[in-house]
Order: sequence, then structure tokens, then C-alpha cells
Amino acid sequence: MEDYHKPDQQTVQALRNIANRLRINCIKATTAAGSGYPTSCCSVAEIMSVLFFNTMKYRAEDPKNINNDRFILSKGHSAPALYSMWTETGFLKESELLSLCQVESNLEGHPTPKQQFVDVVTGSLGQGLGVACGMAYTGKYFDKSSYHVFCLLGDGELSEGAVWEAMSFASYYQLDNLVAILDINRLGQTDPAPLQHHVEKYQKRFGWHAIIVDGHSVEELCKALSQARHQPTAIIAKTTKGKGIPAVEDKMGWHAKPLSKDMAEGVVKDLQARILNSSKRLYPTTPVEDAPPVSLRNVRMPSAPAYKQGEKISTRKAYGMALAKLGRYNERVVVLDGDTNNFTYSEIFKNEHPNRFVECYIAQQNMVSVATGCAARERNVVYASTLASFFTRAYDQLRMAAISESNINLCGSHCGLSIGEDGPSQMGLEDLAMFRAIPMATIFYPSDGVSIEKAVELAASTKGVCYIRTSHPENPIIYSSNEDFHVGQAKVVYQSAEDKVTVIGAGITLHEALAAAEMLKKERIFIRVIDPFTIKPLDSKTIIEHTRQTRGRILTVEDHYYEGMLGEAVCSAVVNEQGFTLQRLAVTHVPRSGKPSELLKIYGIDREAICQAVRKMLSGSANAK
Repeated sequence: MEDYHKPDQQTVQALRNIANRLRINCIKATTAAGSGYPTSCCSVAEIMSVLFFNTMKYRAEDPKNINNDRFILSKGHSAPALYSMWTETGFLKESELLSLCQVESNLEGHPTPKQQFVDVVTGSLGQGLGVACGMAYTGKYFDKSSYHVFCLLGDGELSEGAVWEAMSFASYYQLDNLVAILDINRLGQTDPAPLQHHVEKYQKRFGWHAIIVDGHSVEELCKALSQARHQPTAIIAKTTKGKGIPAVEDKMGWHAKPLSKDMAEGVVKDLQARILNSSKRLYPTTPVEDAPPVSLRNVRMPSAPAYKQGEKISTRKAYGMALAKLGRYNERVVVLDGDTNNFTYSEIFKNEHPNRFVECYIAQQNMVSVATGCAARERNVVYASTLASFFTRAYDQLRMAAISESNINLCGSHCGLSIGEDGPSQMGLEDLAMFRAIPMATIFYPSDGVSIEKAVELAASTKGVCYIRTSHPENPIIYSSNEDFHVGQAKVVYQSAEDKVTVIGAGITLHEALAAAEMLKKERIFIRVIDPFTIKPLDSKTIIEHTRQTRGRILTVEDHYYEGMLGEAVCSAVVNEQGFTLQRLAVTHVPRSGKPSELLKIYGIDREAICQAVRKMLSGSANAK
């Protein structure tokens, strides 16, 4: 504690005044909105005051400054407390607080990036610390800078497993630039938190440096937050929910309830009386300017793909090779994996660029959150990889990343039946339906080594969440090295003037469609084969144009369940077209283990099934599904 300078009494009083102004502003804002969580805001008043005006270093006029300390409000329902702090700094006007939750206001019920001082959306509890880990990892290992990351959590969200995944991550990587402040106010939404006010039990749970404080004592908070840190630090702040509102302090039934106008006026009057005159005006400390400048524009491959048409490679291996290649060109390309790097082949990147590879272990939810944190403030081009089936457990993190407008690139390998013997628990058969539902997501489904390399390159400069689906089997290269690819642009890979049916496949099923085309050709039946390349956005124009040329007949074939993938995307694209007949081949029910070729045949998505479906369409016996 040699570096600790106890604040003078004027500073202490100024911090107390800020805390009470926070309470006043949060009560006024939530009462005016008729919505919000004033009791949750009141429990963190002193914590926020000390953080923003005694501990953190930042430029208040420039919230996104790369040298600023970072702050994540994991308990996002306390958003008015965050807005109140930025009012204290002068960045927001006090009058703006009264627009809370109004449709024309940028001050929403939970923090969103509509405000410059918000890096990521919070409110789905349990995710903020994982994002903070990604920011802290970037600060320590990539930026090698002095900024710190502070994350404020509620005690209720500590029941979330994702929090403990993040705790483990931070401890393993010794993120001494990360501080978690736990608001232990005892009360949840419907019941008390499991450990209530037993703060010593919280302290025993952590692999961090854990300090118990009175969360309403400015002096204790200043002292705890000033300690030298050699590992991640958790400030366990014992607080009272509704502090400063005598009628509701530490009482159940007041979560998410604004005060009535009359009640609010009385409480505000009482709080105003607690604000004592202080001649001292507090200002944020200016940060050290040691974060390196970063440019993520024009992240490109240094050369064209080196594959030759006809040679075989799995798209998952080509993905790993593409990552390593892109990493040679830009030192801010970073790769995360969840202990599957020998399956996803991100190990190729790891072996070539070990200092930019982050092993997240078997904690997929935290991996997505860490990726979101690493990508914040445009510090890195981030790729995170695991088996396609494992992303389902991180769906909430994915949707929050999308709402946060985060630019993260995800790769799911081992998709579909074609992984074979490992069986249905490992088969990603729902992943594309899941990613199609994520707003503004881009879904790449490459079918060979050339197109996967192009997908990796395009994802680097595509805004929002990008998902790349890769397959286990080795398949031949279809495209020449100089083939041009674009998001939302399909490729016609097999055609003739006599084509009678348009067949659309992706990944393994594109290769089955091409094999079917050769088989049918011997029967004088000609089909056109389209590779969509991206499932979202789908190239509706190309699909409709070529289907018209094949008399409105379309057959989709997909290594996925019927619901939510290629067939439904095509259905949506052609729903208003007259005279179109659509037949779909997909996996009908939960599969079993077996050799890939056996499974494709059993579940009706192999070349023979395609041939049979085409013959039926031409005989007029099939109906659109």
C-alpha cells in the first residue's frame, strides 16, 4: 500500500456528493420514464463515483479514446447510473436523462453502443466479465498498454456459469489489468441472491485477489481500488439495494419498479439535503498515451490462393491455412479457439503466430465474449473457432455481440452428417438456422479451399457477426485461384443450354450435386448446379434468374436439418415467383453414427438421392415441399 494516497476530506465529500447526485438523477430519470431499476442504481452510487472520479483514467470528452481505461457495466439494468456518471463528466446534459427509454432517445433501458461511452451491449446477465477479459487480454498482450479494464457485476449474475468461465480465464492469463467490482446488494428480482450478504463466502470462491469492502464507504473503495495489482482483482462490495431511499432499502419487491412521482419528490428532497457544500471539483485523471495506433482497413491476403483444381483438401484445414496466411499480412489478426484447434485447424495459425493465438479452453460462451472484447474499439481482427455444434451453447453471447455491433468472425467446423462416426452430439445440424436468426449476420458456406480462403479474407472487412461453416471430408478444388468472390454473390458451377432443374448445394452437398450432374448427364438429363457461397445474404437474383431458365424447377440439398437453413432461405427468396416448384432434401431426424457416405445415403442427401429427386421432378410426381 506504499503508493496509496488517502483522499483528503474535501475529496471524500465531493465523491459522496457525486454519489447522491447519481441517486437523484436515477430516481428522476426512472420516474419520468415510468420504467427502470432505481434501487439497483442506488446500491452502486459510491462505487460509480469512486471509479469515475478517483480511479479510472480517461478523457471525458473522447470516450472511445484508445488510451482510456475501459468500463463494462455487466449489470446493465443499472444503466441510469452509467448515464448519470457521464452527466457528471459533462459529456451528457442533465436534461437528457429525463428522456430515458423514450423512443427518440439514445438513453435506452440497458446500455447500447448508440452512446460513445458504451463498448458493448449489456443486460443479458453474466456476459460483461467475459468481454472485459477480452479487452484486458488485448491491453496486456496485444497493445502492451497501461489502460485498465473495470467491470461492475451484480451478485445475482454470479450464478451464471459464464461468469466463472471468465474468472478462470482471467486467472489463468494473469490479467492484472482487470478489476471486477461485485455489487453484493443481497436482493435479486424475485428472491435473495444465493449467498445474500455472506461476503466472506464470495471471497473464498475466487482465484483472484479478492478484497471485501463496505460498498457505501468512499474511503474503503478508494483504498481498495488504489492497491497495486499483480493478478486480477475482485472488489467484493457489500451494499444495500435501494440505498438512500429509506422506504425501500433492503426490501424485496422493488426490483424494476420506479418510484411514484410523489415518492420520488420526497426522496430527492432528502438526498439534496445530504449534498454538502464542497469547494473541490473533481475531474477524471488523464490517461497515459501508450496504446499503439491500429488500422484495420484493407486487411487482405498477400497473394491469390495456391490450390490447383482437382487436388483435395478439407475446408476446415484450408481455413487454418487461410488464417495463418492472413496473419502474415496484418499483425492485428488474432485467433481464439476452445481446445479444438487440431479439429478446426486453427493450430496452423497457432504454430505460426503463437503470440496472437488465445486458447479459451472448453468454455465456448466465454470464448465468444472474449472475442467480442478483443474486437472492441477496432483493436483486432478476431476469428474464434470451435465445432459448429458447440456454438449453440453460446447463442446468447452471439445475439448480444450482434446487438453490440461487434465485428467478430466465427468458424464452426465438423458440420453436418459428414463428420461420420462421432455421431449426432457432435454434428452441427442446427447452426445455420441459429446464425440466420442473428440480426445483420453474414454466413459463409464455402465448398473448397479457394472459396474458404476468400471467405476468411472477406470476413475481415465485413461488418457485424460473420460465421464460416467448414466440413470434415476432403473434397476437390472447384475454383481457379483467380476466381472472384463477393458477399451475397452465388456461383453457377455447372450448366448447359439443356438444363431442366436448378440444384443448389453448399459444402459437401455441392460436391454431391456435381457428382449427380455427371451421373444424370449419362441419362441425357441435364441440371444446373449453383453454389450460394453465402447463405445470408443469399443471392436471390442469381437463383431466380437461373431457375427461370430451368422452367421454375429448384432442388435444394443441405447437410442440415430442414428447419432454418438453405431450403428455407431459397423458399423465402422465390416465394413471390409464379410457376416455381421447389423440392428440398435435408436431414429429417436425429441421425446416428456411421461412415459419412453411409449417412449421406441413409438420410437422403447424397448424389443418388439428388438423381432420384431430379427424376421425380421431371416426371411431375413431386410436389414442392
